[in-house]
Amino acid sequence: MSTSITRRTAAAATGLTAALLLAACSNPTDGGTTEVAATSGSKTKINISPDQDRITTGKVDSIAAEVPEEIRKKGTLEIVGSSGSAAPLTFFATDNKTVIGVEPDLAHLVADVLGLKPHINTVSWENIFVGLDSAKYDVGLSNITVTEERKEKYDFATYREDNLGFEAKKGSGPKVTGPEDVAGKTVAVGSGTNQEKLLIEWSKENEKAGRKPVNIKYYQNDSDTYLALQSGRIDLYLGPNPTAAYHAATTGKTEVVGTYSGAGATLQGLIAATTKKDSGLVEPLADALDHVIDNGTYAKVLKRWGLSDEAVTKSEINPPGLPKTNR
Repeated sequence: MSTSITRRTAAAATGLTAALLLAACSNPTDGGTTEVAATSGSKTKINISPDQDRITTGKVDSIAAEVPEEIRKKGTLEIVGSSGSAAPLTFFATDNKTVIGVEPDLAHLVADVLGLKPHINTVSWENIFVGLDSAKYDVGLSNITVTEERKEKYDFATYREDNLGFEAKKGSGPKVTGPEDVAGKTVAVGSGTNQEKLLIEWSKENEKAGRKPVNIKYYQNDSDTYLALQSGRIDLYLGPNPTAAYHAATTGKTEVVGTYSGAGATLQGLIAATTKKDSGLVEPLADALDHVIDNGTYAKVLKRWGLSDEAVTKSEINPPGLPKTNR
């Protein structure tokens, strides 16, 4: 079996496992929790109230000393994430204003190690990068995939595997394993995402092979996307597998019908803390992530949100990412 096929199959298996483990259901007697499977055969309750009681860790002076002086003097780590609601990655608590999820939890954990106060800003997806470019924000933690194109402008410290999920109306039938399965289909995707890049490449592959292209659709928010999915105006929605699996399990109206690595056919995708190129922050971020991986608090955070299957064993700085042309 080729390396390409092996990696792709492994990614698909990981995504499928995540979809199964994220079988969640709201607890009608407790409006502040949602129950998810943490590992096969066991369950954990996700706290979705504004009172998070986050997992914490201590400052590590040697790592904190690596932080650029300007940020150390300020004492605050300006973190930026997407304002879209994407449980269990980043979403709003039951008060509809407190930002919670695995991304904010990891952001707080990293800030602990660096001895900084985390300040989480939520903006539209495209403004994450605008804010990093202008140095308004220090670091983006928002399910950002490492791509070769992004590496030209940003530095990355990885902290989770990246798997994508194709979500369909429950029982509608399609199974997605490659470009031919979306030929002629109407598929929704987020603008400016690596999911969009993959879908565009698949559409081009279909045309070259004499198949119909993908009819790509864009919606302003998730509620509009899911309404279109239920009404039959779109066939599929391509997004992060954790959010697809979580949504499918909690609503019972959709299902994940295919998974794919966020870095394409030949590479396991990786999610990373993202900083402006040469800002001097990527090394302390990677060291902080390695520290929380080693001391076990990282694993506790992922387990808390039902994402243990996406764990990495170390933080890599600027590893190979989604190719500019996914072939």
